[in-house]
Amino acid sequence: MFFDRATINVRAGAGGDGCISFRREKYVPFGGPNGGHGGRGGSVYLQVNDQLNTLMAFNRRQHFRAEKGAAGGGSGKRGRSGEDLYIDVPAGTVVRNAETGEVLGDLSVPGQVLLVARGGRGGRGNEAFKTSTRQAPQFAEKGAPGQEYRLELELKLIADVGLLGKPNAGKSTLLSRVSAARPKIADYPFTTLDPHLGVVEVDQRTLVMADIPGLIEGAHEGAGLGLQFLRHVERTRLLIHLLDGASLDPASDYRAINREIALYSPDLAQKPQIVALNKADLPDVELMRDLLLDELALDEMYVISAVTGQGVLELLRAVAERLDALPKHEPSAEMYVFRPLKEAEETSFTITKVEEGVYRLSGEEIERLAAMTPWTVEEAVERFDRILVARGITRQMDELGVDTGDTVLIGDIELEWQ
Repeated sequence: MFFDRATINVRAGAGGDGCISFRREKYVPFGGPNGGHGGRGGSVYLQVNDQLNTLMAFNRRQHFRAEKGAAGGGSGKRGRSGEDLYIDVPAGTVVRNAETGEVLGDLSVPGQVLLVARGGRGGRGNEAFKTSTRQAPQFAEKGAPGQEYRLELELKLIADVGLLGKPNAGKSTLLSRVSAARPKIADYPFTTLDPHLGVVEVDQRTLVMADIPGLIEGAHEGAGLGLQFLRHVERTRLLIHLLDGASLDPASDYRAINREIALYSPDLAQKPQIVALNKADLPDVELMRDLLLDELALDEMYVISAVTGQGVLELLRAVAERLDALPKHEPSAEMYVFRPLKEAEETSFTITKVEEGVYRLSGEEIERLAAMTPWTVEEAVERFDRILVARGITRQMDELGVDTGDTVLIGDIELEWQ
């Protein structure tokens, strides 16, 4: 079965805790703090593997976790950083934040890498908090939690040519004739349930052709195999619009399919098309072609038989010639970075009243500092109080009427205001 959509959860590793340690040597009675920093947690990346052509692996596994950073040690020893996690995806994968719908990256180049969750920074050891007035700090920071996101993956096939047509127009038969692909072929609608790719060779050159399930009225709204089909056509450079020579009204079929494409995406409707009339072995097909050229105001229409091969070589040569004239789409090999993963941390904050006596303090920096504070250590709590004063948070709390005994929520931390 072909899987072209998946939802996964990714979590980067938490940073290692800082170490509380003091120098212990003979004849050095007051050696001072020497606790080392914790290691950074591993980050999570998506990378393109050109050996994959489906998202089937994510049907079996949806949760991915990177390694945590190791805790710091005495004598200033820094903890080991966690291993980064790389997740393989096929070329053509579009990545979105499942919560916001924001597009994070478009992975289309083999080897391309996308950072999707950054590992938490390691906590600082107590040697980092030594000052002239606090020469023996008894606390160290906890490691920061790693980022966690729910991602939507959507695969859009990458092909040179896409086959358009109503069900049973002969698209699968044509692909099986010109390539080694073997899609299912039968005399009933919607024989093709999944997209198929085939490599076609014509006059010493190769091109990739995609056979997509047939379109019907309402496809842009999901009717039939609608949306499952249309997303794959977006990646192609050229379309072969295959008309059924046995249809009662091929002109109406042509207009209906183009209308569905335009309703789905105006950009997709602008893609160049080569029109071919299939089933040349039927009587009066040549006459039908002449009538269709006039009715549809087309300059050219190829008559072929996907079964016998009649006219197929001429069609493929026309396709190759048209592809040579079209600009090549060169996807950027740039590493896409998830916007919330920027190195520059946001220092702004907001204070909102949740209910009577309950307030929420939000902000990237302040939430991280709260998560890294060991709340059972008085020295660490006093340091956090000083940070609130220095950031102007305490003053704003007083102005909002936050009183002693009120509850203040900071991320997952619940505090009683003093």
